[in-house]
Amino acid sequence: MNTMDNLEKQLICPICLEMFTKPVVILPCQHNLCRKCANDVFQASNPYLPTRGGSLTSGGRFRCPSCRHEVVLDRHGVYGLQRNLLVENIIDMFKQESSSSKPAPERKEEMPMCEVHPEEKINIYCVTHGVPTCSMCKVFGVHKDCEVAPITSIYQSKKTELSDGIAMMVGNNDRMQGIISQLEEACRVIEENGRRQKTLVCERFDQLYSILEGKKREMSQKVTAEQEEKVNYIRGLTQKYGDHLEESCKVVELGIQTMEEPEMALFLQNTKPLLKKLAEASSTAHLDKVERGYENMDHYSVDFKKESTALRGLDFLQDDEDEDEEDEDGEADPEEGEGAQPVSAASVQPSAPQQSNSSPSAAKSAASS
Repeated sequence: MNTMDNLEKQLICPICLEMFTKPVVILPCQHNLCRKCANDVFQASNPYLPTRGGSLTSGGRFRCPSCRHEVVLDRHGVYGLQRNLLVENIIDMFKQESSSSKPAPERKEEMPMCEVHPEEKINIYCVTHGVPTCSMCKVFGVHKDCEVAPITSIYQSKKTELSDGIAMMVGNNDRMQGIISQLEEACRVIEENGRRQKTLVCERFDQLYSILEGKKREMSQKVTAEQEEKVNYIRGLTQKYGDHLEESCKVVELGIQTMEEPEMALFLQNTKPLLKKLAEASSTAHLDKVERGYENMDHYSVDFKKESTALRGLDFLQDDEDEDEEDEDGEADPEEGEGAQPVSAASVQPSAPQQSNSSPSAAKSAASS
């Protein structure tokens, strides 16, 4: 009996939980199903495929209820699956053996009895209350005014309803698994796109940094050039004044020596050229003079308020209309290259120095004696 029970367990359909009924179909994963159960699972997994006479007329797919392996069918649908003749023969032999052997007493003990009438078997079903009961309860008990039905018919309908519910849940689980797979793929794509876009944003900002560094270097070079020009001019002028001072000191020493000459004739002879030298030494008309404010460098001031406002307003493009408007405004600055940001700061140029007030030639021409 143990051998027969184990054999019977192997012949149970995972959908209807009953012994396989002919014909038995074998799936590609080598598991077996009743053809009707396979058709029910297939219809639950493919509710939108066209049907004809209750059977599918085109191919589709569903998952094996035992191992979740995906079964792909051709245009014949479930009827394109091969029959498992070996299992069908084993079922026939098992039924013949079961019919020839006596029923086990344990089977009789498993028959449920009525709780109100312990000697009565539960053999009818109360449709009104939805519970199985016995005939005595229908005649004399609490169910005498209720609608009842044979328990066998209710058993078959409930079993079919449960089988359909299981098949529907299998199809729902397949669809849910597909949705989960799509969501996981969406997460992966979002992460990949996020990394790519962050890299592009960093590259655009690096290009903006390089433009600012180049502009800072250019403006600093302009300030440095004028600084060196003015410093060199002042130093040259200082050298000229130093040479004139040295000559003046020599004339003064010569005058002092002449004042000590006791001979009047000799004194008068030396006085005339000495007075001429004193007059020449006293004159600074040939020396340039620096204008007031020549050392000032304030004309290289800059104002980045507009540029700061533009930089703080940098953001991502919202739609294609922004790009069209930017293209209509004109071409981008060639120094910015192809990687310019959609919101670009205005180029800042230092105000040109007043050459008439700051250059060494202007200072020379304005000198006065």
